[in-house]
Amino acid sequence: MTDSYQQAFRFSQQQVNEFARLSGDDNPLHLDAAFAATTVFKRPVVHGIFATSIFSKVLGTQFPGYGSIYLRQQVEFLRPIYVDTDYVARFRVLETNPEKHTAEILTEIIDATTQKACVRGQATVMHPTHF
Repeated sequence: MTDSYQQAFRFSQQQVNEFARLSGDDNPLHLDAAFAATTVFKRPVVHGIFATSIFSKVLGTQFPGYGSIYLRQQVEFLRPIYVDTDYVARFRVLETNPEKHTAEILTEIIDATTQKACVRGQATVMHPTHF
C-alpha cells in the first residue's frame, strides 16, 4: 500500500441543505446567504462535520479501502469550507502498528486554489490486511 493519497471534491448547496435536514443543524450560517453576509465569513459555509465526511468516504472505500475500521479522528477547523469551491483531501500514513493492524493517518482538506489548509487532523484506522 502506498503511504499517501489524495481526492479532489466539492460540495453543492443542495448537499449542504440535505446535511442540514438530516443532522438537524439548520444554523442560518449554512443556509441563508443574507444572514451569512452579516458574519465574518460573508457567505454560507459548509458544516465542519459534513466537510470531514470526505475522510470517512476515502478511508472506508479507497485508502486503505473496504474493510477499514475508523477508530478515531482528531480534527482542527482552520478555515471555512464554501460550496461550489474545489478542495483536495490529503492523507498520509504517519505510523503503522502491524500487531494491531492499525495506522495513524494525517488527514487534511486543502483549498485547491490557495493551497491553504482548511481542516487538519489525524485518524486512527484499522485494516486486517493493509497494516
